[in-house]
Amino acid sequence: MLKAAIVGCGKIADNHAEQIRRIPGAQIVAACDREPLMARQICDRFQIPRQFTDLGKLLTECHPQVVHITTPPQSHFAIGKQCLESGANIYVEKPFTVTGRETEQLVALAEEKRLKLTAGHDLQFTPVARRMRQLVASGYLGGAPVHIESYYCYELENATYAKALLANSDHWVRQLPGKLLHNIISHGIARIAEFLETDRPEVFARAYISPLLRSLGECEIYDELRVVITENSRLSAYFTFSSQMRPGLNGLRIFGPRNGLALDQEQETVVKLPGQRLKSYLEKFIPQWRHAGWQVLNSLGNINLFLHRDFQMKSGMKHLIEQFYRSIAADSSVPISYREILRTAFIMDRIFEQAGESLRGHISTGALELPGPPHLYQTRLTTV
Repeated sequence: MLKAAIVGCGKIADNHAEQIRRIPGAQIVAACDREPLMARQICDRFQIPRQFTDLGKLLTECHPQVVHITTPPQSHFAIGKQCLESGANIYVEKPFTVTGRETEQLVALAEEKRLKLTAGHDLQFTPVARRMRQLVASGYLGGAPVHIESYYCYELENATYAKALLANSDHWVRQLPGKLLHNIISHGIARIAEFLETDRPEVFARAYISPLLRSLGECEIYDELRVVITENSRLSAYFTFSSQMRPGLNGLRIFGPRNGLALDQEQETVVKLPGQRLKSYLEKFIPQWRHAGWQVLNSLGNINLFLHRDFQMKSGMKHLIEQFYRSIAADSSVPISYREILRTAFIMDRIFEQAGESLRGHISTGALELPGPPHLYQTRLTTV
């Protein structure tokens, strides 16, 4: 039996508790939150035997083998360090830490203690993401990826979380270097980081505040982001975050030297994009039927998952937790490599450095204006 504990008992902790309970051989032995009522409510609802407001007592009295850290990001490093030093493996919700330096220190400590850690990039473990990874591994692209496009959108108008953030000038999200983006974009960045080879790619980023937020008087939270990532002339990637574009996209397009793949996370589909065009007018008729055939297969696969009760909204989290627990029990490879976690943190650092530069302009007549021509704020960051 693998003993797990949850630290931080807010909304996301419910998802963790639900998915841990679906995994045979796993048991939640304790929950911890500095607010006693928060710890009590999750323990009552999920039949967790012990509750704590002090993490140190939880670690010494319950000796969990793995701790799920679901607190705000500013506390991830300190809590992760304390858990690792006590001998517990850690699953840390995204974003993994606030800075790349903190990520490096936690990874180094885990390796020193011969323990394991993972980041909450559960969208990489949904059924459709696993299908896409199998196609890439089978060689469908015809070689290493040449270009990647990652999209992650968030509708501010209908989000309770966003309304609370915009109404509260002291909200913890505002204290993050990347503000709203810092708490959201790691899913989309991690999708790209998975396929990179270098640990420090070049990053070009531009962030701005949408007209919607400006009309609400917001001058701090940027909700539009465009990023270009390049890697030694081998691979290029685009990342787009938007609160305004419709339809809101959540997916990945990856292109190789022979073929491509398109993943749509919202519809749970992955479609093959053949690279060879048909001759003459056949190109105007046949590809549409091929595309329709793939969508039919996607639909049938999703129906099958639904009938087998493996089509929950957080099924990716369940599979990530399951693989992480398996790696602990068997002392095998972790589901997300440390290089990938470090790469994601490095790219996010570069994005927020440049996003901060792009917003250090001035506000005039309610609109954000940047001094000087736009190219000054797309500075190339060389690596050492």
